[in-house]
Amino acid sequence: MFKVIFIFLFLLIIISLFSSLFFLVKDKDNKKRVVNALKIRVGLSVLLFIILIIMYLNGYIQPHGVGK
Repeated sequence: MFKVIFIFLFLLIIISLFSSLFFLVKDKDNKKRVVNALKIRVGLSVLLFIILIIMYLNGYIQPHGVGK
């Protein structure tokens, strides 16, 4: 269940990033759409980071080493 939430949020972040790139290339005059798309991306990234911290503090996820 948690993996689905993480993947969904990550996909939304990637979509927002590419939409801001599209607006940057296509909208030469209006940069407001680029700024709004980047604000959404930053907000989603902060939300994902906060969810990860809360999940770690509650013991739902545990860090592990690479070679273990």
